[in-house]
Amino acid sequence: MELSETLKQILDRLLASGPVKVQENGAWLASLENFDYEVREKAGAVLLHLWSTEGTLVRRVMGIDADEDGRLSLRVTRFGRTRPDQLEFVSRERKPERHELRRAQFRSHFREMLARQFPDETVSSLTSASDLEHSISGNYIRGIATTPNRSTAILAAAAGESSATYDALLTFGLLWLHRARHRKLRQPVRALRLFFPERTGGVMAHRLKAVLASTVVELYEYQSAGRGMRHVDPSDCGNIKSWLAPRREFDRALADAREAIAPILRINPAAITAELSPGTAEVALRFRGLRFARWGETRVFFGIDSEQELTPATWAELDRLLRTLEVHRSPLADSSQDPLYRAQAERWLESQVIADPARIDARLDPRFLYSQVPAISAGDRGIMDLLGITREGRLVVIELKASEDVQLVMQAVDYWLRVRHHQQQGDFPRYGYFPGMNISSEPPLLLLVAPSLQFHPAGDILARCLIGDIEICRVGLNQNWRRGLRVILRQTLR
Repeated sequence: MELSETLKQILDRLLASGPVKVQENGAWLASLENFDYEVREKAGAVLLHLWSTEGTLVRRVMGIDADEDGRLSLRVTRFGRTRPDQLEFVSRERKPERHELRRAQFRSHFREMLARQFPDETVSSLTSASDLEHSISGNYIRGIATTPNRSTAILAAAAGESSATYDALLTFGLLWLHRARHRKLRQPVRALRLFFPERTGGVMAHRLKAVLASTVVELYEYQSAGRGMRHVDPSDCGNIKSWLAPRREFDRALADAREAIAPILRINPAAITAELSPGTAEVALRFRGLRFARWGETRVFFGIDSEQELTPATWAELDRLLRTLEVHRSPLADSSQDPLYRAQAERWLESQVIADPARIDARLDPRFLYSQVPAISAGDRGIMDLLGITREGRLVVIELKASEDVQLVMQAVDYWLRVRHHQQQGDFPRYGYFPGMNISSEPPLLLLVAPSLQFHPAGDILARCLIGDIEICRVGLNQNWRRGLRVILRQTLR
């Protein structure tokens, strides 16, 4: 069915169920209460026209992102712009989801806490609506606190959110501070305050060490069950949680597994790699980045969704699995929607960078490129970390991402801080990394590597907030990087 016809059917069904409110980028469009609509095609584009007695709106519809339980979410663009917006139609009868209800309840409670903690301030614009145009998430409560002399941007995370939400509090806080400073306010916005439940601010406080001192950020921890809050020193809750495993442990595990995994590696040496899983004694086998087998305790297990032990009787099944991967996870495969092709894209990209690091930066020493070192207690963050070194001895932190992610810069900075800490402690030579190299005391270089069209625009805002020790280079790749890496953009962020 054509997009225009599908859209008409969904809108008719939604409007038949009762009153519907319209939101764009999380903001309610009050002027479009009791709207009428028209869907038409023009020059190959699907146009949606909404109008009421109070206002009108025309958008080009790029696609339907969600059609569920009284809610329709569209990906749209405005005329003269290419960056997509989110247009939502929400039934007023729709019950709010659990997280929406939790944040609404917290917003009311939070206003009371602010009034007690800062009685001389007036709080305005307290909302949890997302602002996609300015990359501000709806996972947080934000607003402006004012006095006769100054304004302060505030951002808070409710109790019961995921650890990832608390870790990203600084990212979205800095974006909200930037947005607040560009609004027409009577008093200038001088600082940012971040609020979070007890014992949830460790990662966020750690990342704050990378922010310029001129960017004033205050941290407040509140009691989840009570009503109290207190100002906290970042040094009290931002301790580094990472460690280095001695290289001899990696070498020992690979030596122990060599006899068992060598026949598998020989099947397709160009595509199959072996590596030690961080924090374990297991060796993972990957096919262009996708884990398909593992060695542990003298045995090999294989499978994608479920595992079985590799025995003489199951060798034929392993062979069939590898043949399937060669077909569906080939760089030349015309299978962009195939799950095996799309799975673990960052790992696939990582395998290509490790195979030929000079394509990313000619200064890199190809002998040394370590994955997930140092190890991080928070586990896999969805972004691949590589640690390398230049031929002159300068450490290089490489962050890889295959798709747009607003978190890229601050997560990379998080990893940079940990590497810098271990560098200053002299841990890398002590634990057997970069043997024979004289490691420079110069701060590590940070490379952000992604397809050139997949760098989030918020990265430029965040980079301007960082201390001068962090030298960031953005390396943009060709969109079809699976067929071979080619750098088409190299840019220093300031």
